[in-house]
Amino acid sequence: MRLRACIALLLYVSACATSAPTPTEPAARDPRLANLQRAAKLPWTDGGRCAVREASEPWPVLAERCFHALDHDRVRFRDITGRCAVASAGAAVGVGLCVLAAPEIIVGAVIVAGVVVVGFAIKEALDAYALDMGHPEVRPVPETRPVPETAPAPQKPSPEKRPKPEPKGPDFPPVGPTDISERERRRRCEPIPEPHAGEDDAHNRCADQFPPNRYPGMDVLVGGVSFDALQVGVRVLWEIKTHRFDAYPDFVQDKEIKKEMIQIEKQRKAAAACGYGYVVGVSTEAHKAALLEESPALNVVVTGAHDDQA
Repeated sequence: MRLRACIALLLYVSACATSAPTPTEPAARDPRLANLQRAAKLPWTDGGRCAVREASEPWPVLAERCFHALDHDRVRFRDITGRCAVASAGAAVGVGLCVLAAPEIIVGAVIVAGVVVVGFAIKEALDAYALDMGHPEVRPVPETRPVPETAPAPQKPSPEKRPKPEPKGPDFPPVGPTDISERERRRRCEPIPEPHAGEDDAHNRCADQFPPNRYPGMDVLVGGVSFDALQVGVRVLWEIKTHRFDAYPDFVQDKEIKKEMIQIEKQRKAAAACGYGYVVGVSTEAHKAALLEESPALNVVVTGAHDDQA
């Protein structure tokens, strides 16, 4: 709630600080164009589609709705003015969103690593603006020819051609296109903390400390799927395995890996659909090797944590 209050305050300040454009000001003061130009300087994981979709909104609203689509591995936020710290209560992501949503551009507040390639969706929108402003479409004037004047023939009313009343259907409101799917997707992708599902203290301690977990003592629900941890400061979800896999007989290891891959694929798809990275933490090198043999692209980290650790 504090973060939303901060966004609302930034919107209010933006409205009060913006004067009405004079007739001599250029067309670049178009808020949508200004938002696209500002978004073009940031790295996006979706090519800028979210920024283009929300470009007609004030910048703070665009920043809040599209914050999840930023490439967070390449962006750092600095609360230079100090006005975001209180509203965000020290939460790393909250401060970042507050800094990004500032109506004015503050030099040094948003730092991007590497060269930014303009997202394809933003580039297409900017190219469309340039085309409209610089090359207006010119159509040939149609040739006109004189038409001889003729007296219109009187029309007789025809009782057979009276319009028939259309049959009335149920008194339901018309169904039109809505943006419910996108709103629902954003809602489902918001991380929701929930109590750790298991009662294994060693497992839960590893899940809290190793990534480390943004919500200590809690699992996190993303896209309708539960994960052991959401890593602090980055959009990376973790699944933690602490059993001694290498102590199992071979046939048990094979069954265990097949069972784990069903869960891992479900989690990996949910994480990717919501723009998160995904890591599996295991206790032994043998467990890591077995998982990579099933899925070489899987990101597996050896934590060294075991169930029987005190």
